[in-house]
Amino acid sequence: MLDLNEVAMFVQVARLGSFAEAARHLRMPSATVSRRIQQLETRLGTRLMQRSTRKLTLTSAGQTFHERCGPAVEELIEAGQSHVAGSKEPCGAIRVAASASFFEYFDMGWVSAFLAAHPAVQIDFVLSDLQADLIADRIDVAFHIGALEDSSYVARRIFTSYGGLLASPAYLAANGAPRDLRELSEHECVTQPPATGSFATWRLKGPDDCEEDVRVRGRFSSNTHVALREAACAGLGIVALPAILTSSEVAAGRLVPVLPQYVRAGRGMSVVYPSRQQRPLAVTAFVNMAVEKLSLQEWMPPPAETMSERRLEPHLDSSVCR
Repeated sequence: MLDLNEVAMFVQVARLGSFAEAARHLRMPSATVSRRIQQLETRLGTRLMQRSTRKLTLTSAGQTFHERCGPAVEELIEAGQSHVAGSKEPCGAIRVAASASFFEYFDMGWVSAFLAAHPAVQIDFVLSDLQADLIADRIDVAFHIGALEDSSYVARRIFTSYGGLLASPAYLAANGAPRDLRELSEHECVTQPPATGSFATWRLKGPDDCEEDVRVRGRFSSNTHVALREAACAGLGIVALPAILTSSEVAAGRLVPVLPQYVRAGRGMSVVYPSRQQRPLAVTAFVNMAVEKLSLQEWMPPPAETMSERRLEPHLDSSVCR
């Protein structure tokens, strides 16, 4: 089998017409280059060059061999040089995995501005609330909500908790509101499908920052946040979702807070990479932009006292408002 490094050395010697000049170009001793060319000739079973102290010429076999492999080696060298030059600026395709509701809170204008700033970058979004297989699906970066199941991935945490508990006024009118976490487990809840059994587990953090796991269940479940939100608005039960996905419904009165002193814990968002090695500049640039934008969004509900004040606002005298 041919050693392609030896073929590349032969092309350099033939192009420059000198072992010494090729050795300087390749940054290795001249004797090493000469020895590797001799090894190539042995592998091929023919002499490629005629050498003398003053002159180096190609044999007819050497000339034919150079004509066939020279252009290919030159193209490889040019491709490598172009890649090194291009790697100084973000370029290439980025394959991004995120939840199905990603563009409900991630402004498409941010993507437009990013692509305008980096004209050599392309982005392919793979949207699903099912966890992506970064290797099998050729994902460069994923925005993942919840605990990571594959510890071999490299993760960067954006935030650790999000959202609160919400229900529709119709559901609360029919079933009442839970007064504590113990009563929460007795209510209908709309959840993602539980991993095992008929119960799902919500980890909730109270005002003292203590976390507690609560088993909940209901007759409606879905793997998408949008479906859970709409189910809660339709009165099918209590839901735990990020404030950024429910702020419009809360403002319109379609959803109201339940146990507002608690927030969902352990369901933050992370940026996940298949490996920390050789990360393309385009991926790094996009992630830095996305993390900056996402960090400015309202993922947590306002404090309980603020919510109480908001519920009182419509009853205030207009003269007081002025």
